[in-house]
Order: sequence, then structure tokens, then C-alpha cells
Amino acid sequence: MTDAAAPEIPPASGRTFAWWQLSAYALPGIPLAALLLPLYVTLPTYYAEDLGVGLTAVGAVLLLARLWDVVTDPLIGVLSDRTPGRLGRRKPWMLAGLPLAVLSVWFLFTPRAFVADGLVGWPHLLLWTVLLYTGGTMIMLPYNAWAAEMTDDYHERSRVAAAREVAIVVGTVGAMAGPALLSLERTTIMAGFAWGLTILLPIGVIACVFALPDDARARVAGSSHRFSWSVITGNRPFRKLIVAYFLNGIAYGLPATLFLLYVEHVLQAAAWAWPLLGVYFLCAVAGVPIWLRLSRRFGKHRVWMAAMGMAAATFWIAVLLGPGDIWWFLLVCVLTGLPLGGELALPPSMQADVIDLDTLRSGRRRSGLFFAAWGVATKVPLALAVGIAFPALALAGFDAEAARQSAGALFALAALYALLPCAIKLLSIWLLRGYPIDAAEQERIKRRLADGGPDETRPGDRAPLSQAAGAH
Repeated sequence: MTDAAAPEIPPASGRTFAWWQLSAYALPGIPLAALLLPLYVTLPTYYAEDLGVGLTAVGAVLLLARLWDVVTDPLIGVLSDRTPGRLGRRKPWMLAGLPLAVLSVWFLFTPRAFVADGLVGWPHLLLWTVLLYTGGTMIMLPYNAWAAEMTDDYHERSRVAAAREVAIVVGTVGAMAGPALLSLERTTIMAGFAWGLTILLPIGVIACVFALPDDARARVAGSSHRFSWSVITGNRPFRKLIVAYFLNGIAYGLPATLFLLYVEHVLQAAAWAWPLLGVYFLCAVAGVPIWLRLSRRFGKHRVWMAAMGMAAATFWIAVLLGPGDIWWFLLVCVLTGLPLGGELALPPSMQADVIDLDTLRSGRRRSGLFFAAWGVATKVPLALAVGIAFPALALAGFDAEAARQSAGALFALAALYALLPCAIKLLSIWLLRGYPIDAAEQERIKRRLADGGPDETRPGDRAPLSQAAGAH
């Protein structure tokens, strides 16, 4: 089933970028990543304890705000696909989301500067969290979708995605470094984040918007929301990719949720937590060039499978460690941090290839809609990880406030932290078997797009293109 309209203009064939252009594209990733740390780590405690809103109210509000993303991600994805204009489809949304995000940061991170103490309750938290998530989605979703449209080169897409993911890791490490190195009150930390984001986010977004091309001539996608989702769910490579990515997200969400508890209670080395996490992320940055080079020789999906395999083969060792095993765990951080670089850079690049296949079949470039689904598949596993880990620990008798834990509770913590993620990664690897879009197949898709798309009724068309997309 194809769209009756003529295909839109595809991305510039074989376009490559200079280092300064990749740097400009990556720049917004630093403040966007830095924004997540206070939202997930500092903000809940700040509102629950310092502002007296309460743990239950804060947890319920943040859950509702996260569910709001499930609504706004597809909506903004579809609208950005349909946005005409001289600036292109993605840039207007990034610029429009910028003031909303910055304003929300100030009201959310420094509420006492705007609202009397007695009025800073859960309605204030809900309103400005929802507005911040909306502004962030208006920036982040078109930002990710734009990367899929900059070039149709199979390997250049990996460079673009890698530049963005390295910037995100740098932003995460930078956001951790300040609170870790400086003993500051939470109020001061939140104000510092507000000032930093107010300066860095506009610089990053504006530099990115004006340094890189956004093909304004591309035809605006006009298919209905319902039809678009049917095309996406009928796309076999997309289904394999996003299910594997979703599961791998849970495999990373579990250790992220339990890391501090593991270091404090299993290793009994709470002071080492931030340095160990820093080593992990720095190794991820160091590993990116290695995985990109390997992907040029062996293909993206095979190298992503190898990266997940390396992580699974080494991370399980953490379940064997105990009090004082810092140096062994440092080795685990290095051996699992290196494959993280490949796991961050390669899946978004593969997503761009899947979008080409949809464009070939439908005649529309719907990158925003695909990356909306990608956004949901990124955010929901983090919530599921918390929903899996904390109830399971409670059932095992783990009590974070207790001075001592039972042997069974500590094993449950170590198993949830290290063993379960490895098992999930192995399942993701198994699901990626037979992934059909490699460099040769993507080149065929690109040539068909340049020729105006395939006539699926014409004898002699090779099967993989139609078979790879699945039946609608």
C-alpha cells in the first residue's frame, strides 16, 4: 500500500559534514542532558523535603507528567512532519520550544523567587513540570528527527548520531561533576542549574539551527495519524529495532535505578559512587570511535549486537562482588562503559534507515512520527525499571533505611542490578537476528528513492524491499 502522492525530495545524497557542523549539531545535547539530572535526581527530593510537598504527592505528580509525554510526543512528531516554512520542518519547533523550556526551568527550579512558600505545592510542580516536558519535547523530538533527514549516507548517519550522543554523555558527566565536587545546598544547586540552562540551551539551539541545513523544500507529510501508525506497526525492520531497543532500555534502566543502592549496600563504598559513574561514562565516549569504525566493516546491527554481547558478558560479574571490591567493580565499569558508546550511537542511526524504507513505500518522510515512537520507547523503560526494581526489592526484604541488610536482600539487589539486565540484553540480541537493512539494502532503498520509488506491481523487483516492510 503506497501513498498516491508523489514522493517528497529525499535528503541530499551522500551529504557529509565537517567537524564543526557535527559539533554545532551536537551542542544542544549538552544542556538537554544536563537538564535530566536535576529532574530525575535533585528535583524530587527538593520538592518533597525542602519545600514540604511530600514523597507521595511528588511521585504521583512526576508520574502524571511523564504520562503526558506519551500524548505530546506523537502529537509534536506528526505536527513537525507537517510544518511547512522557509526554515524547514524541524527548526521552527526547536526555536518555539526554547522560551517555554527556559521559562519553565526558572519557575520549577527556583519556585521561591516567584511564588510565596505556602503556595509552592503539587499544583505548581505539576503545571511547570508539564510545561517543561512540553518545551523539552518541542526541542528534542524535532532535533532527533532532523538528524535522520540531514543525509542519506548509511555511515554518515552514524557519525551524526554519535556526535549527539557523545554531547549527551558530556552533558550528563558535567551535570554530575558540579554537585559531586561542591558541597552545596539543594536550593543553590537548583539555582545553578537554572542559570546554566538559561545560558547554554539558547546557545546550543541557536548555533545548531543556523549552522546546518534543514531541507525546506521537502514535501510536508499529509497522511492521517491513524494511517501513519498502521504503516509504522506494519514495518518489520522497525518492529524488530524498536522492540530490541525497548528491552535494552529496561536493561540499562535497572542498573541506573539501582546503582547508588548497589554501591552503598553491596560494595559499601558510597563515596566512590560518582567517580565510578564518571569512569563509566568517559569510557562510553572513548568507545564511540571504535564502534563506528567496526560498523563500517560489519554493519550497524551486527556491531550493536556485539556491543550488547560485550556488556552482557562482563556486567554479570558485579553479582559476585562484595564489600571493598572497588577495583574489581572499576574494571566492570570500564568493560561495560566501552560498549555503551556503540549502544548509544548505532540504534538512532538504524532508525534513520528504517524511515527511508517507510518513505519509499508511502511517498512521505515522517521522521517526526517515527522518532515520537522512539521517544516513548526511550522514556517508558525507565519508568518500568523503577516499577520492577523497587517492588522486587521490597518483596526480598530490602530496606534502604536499615543499617544492615539480610544476605537474601543483598543478593536480590545484586541480581536485579547485574543478572536481570544481562538476561534482557541477550533477549534483545536474539530479537535482532536477521535484521534486514544493512549497507547494501540501504543503498538499494536510496537508489529507489532517487528514482521516484518502486512500482511494486512491476515484474522483476527484488523481494527484500517489499518483504522487509511487512504486509499492511
